[in-house]
Amino acid sequence: MPTKEITLLGNPILRKKCSPVKDIRSAETRACITDLKDTLADFRARNGFGRGIAAPQIGSSTQIVFTNFEYHGALINPRIIQRSRKTFTLWDDCFSFPDILVKVKRHYSISVTFQDEEGMRKHLKAIGAFSELLQHEIDHLQGILAIDRAVDSRHIVLRSEFIKQGQQRAKTL
Repeated sequence: MPTKEITLLGNPILRKKCSPVKDIRSAETRACITDLKDTLADFRARNGFGRGIAAPQIGSSTQIVFTNFEYHGALINPRIIQRSRKTFTLWDDCFSFPDILVKVKRHYSISVTFQDEEGMRKHLKAIGAFSELLQHEIDHLQGILAIDRAVDSRHIVLRSEFIKQGQQRAKTL
């Protein structure tokens, strides 16, 4: 099971716009998909969470996302073609900055086109949590991080402090 080290905040590859995949059947593309799948599975096994990962997070500047939530597999050259007007806010986290939570606004639903692992053109509509996940991962392919989407600078917090404050609030209720 080949797993890769997660690329962390500060590494310049996270800020690069990724190149489209030209040859889905190439050895490099196949290896990247396998690495994404295995790295996500390993992260999930060790941490108990994780629904998706983007190629830059394992050091590859290609347009590939791998999810194991609602859609299980690679989304190659994904593109959001429609966004709902309805939005929602949530606390987002990221493998590339695991100690930080960011409150972001996302579209409630999106439509995405992509190619699957066999090169077939696909279209899917994502709603709610799946929509949020795909927006997060597709942003990675454009060099955009969740911290860039923060509602404002007061809504970027350390996970440990967020948990501590949540426990303190619960004690006062």
